[in-house]
Amino acid sequence: MLASQKHIPVMLNQVLQNLDIKDDATYVDATFGFGGYTSAILEKANCKVISVDRDPVVLPRVQELKEKYKNRFEFKSGNFSNLEELISEQVDGIVFDIGVSSMQLDDASRGFSFCKKAKLDMRMSQTGLSAYDIVNTYPEEKIADILYQFGEEKKSRQIAKKIIESRLQKKIETTTELAEIIYGIIHKKVGEIDPATRTFQALRIAVNDELSELTEGLNAAIRLLKSEARLVVVDFHSLEDRIVKNFFKENTTPKIHLSRYAQKQQSPQKAFSYASKAILPTAQEISENPRARSAKLRFAIKDKGEHND
Repeated sequence: MLASQKHIPVMLNQVLQNLDIKDDATYVDATFGFGGYTSAILEKANCKVISVDRDPVVLPRVQELKEKYKNRFEFKSGNFSNLEELISEQVDGIVFDIGVSSMQLDDASRGFSFCKKAKLDMRMSQTGLSAYDIVNTYPEEKIADILYQFGEEKKSRQIAKKIIESRLQKKIETTTELAEIIYGIIHKKVGEIDPATRTFQALRIAVNDELSELTEGLNAAIRLLKSEARLVVVDFHSLEDRIVKNFFKENTTPKIHLSRYAQKQQSPQKAFSYASKAILPTAQEISENPRARSAKLRFAIKDKGEHND
């Protein structure tokens, strides 16, 4: 892996702005990937970054950044759902970039993409249950449920049935074999989203337990943030965004507007004093980096902890 590899972090300017990067502060990049956010934060101020990733492929890039930034950069190998176990100190900001990284998508051997022939895999950690295991061993009903719940695939039942029929003839070994099964149910149409997209998304989410990981990671982040620290989350599809949106709503103190003649009331104390609405990438960024087109950024500010009667 080379530092010269082209990698464009999604919504980088908005991430840096809303993290409010400052000197002598400590930030967490909970989804290191190729280190785009990490290196940009370290360049922005004389601060420290602790980065987390479960994918062993990132380790050469980690070494590059360690050599460049010395003790300002620290790396923890593991899942971001375990942030509290990996990081023992309170921090000034945390950023999550949810979903599969461009590095993983571009490596055909990882089996994330239906556009490139490879063994069905999709494991971010390269350990445990794979997409191959699900497709070739799970019962029809369970496969259909995964496709519907995690991919919002309307034809989940038909696809699951076709998968079972196909694997009775031979094991479904590759990404392209699975894609062809899907195309037999939903035909490709020019200008429309590829019919395999939702099924591959669903399998990836199931393999990596992404939605549970996200919920646990966000809750862990609350406890790691200092007073007035920032939490920034970039997500890419509706299932993730619903979790992030609801998480911020449930954990942000509501604004209560009262007449000055009304009896003063104390708002219920929540983790955050402010949470933003969804921020979208600019048209220019989408034209330069098409992977940004479905991105949404939300951020919140940790409460000061000062509530007076």
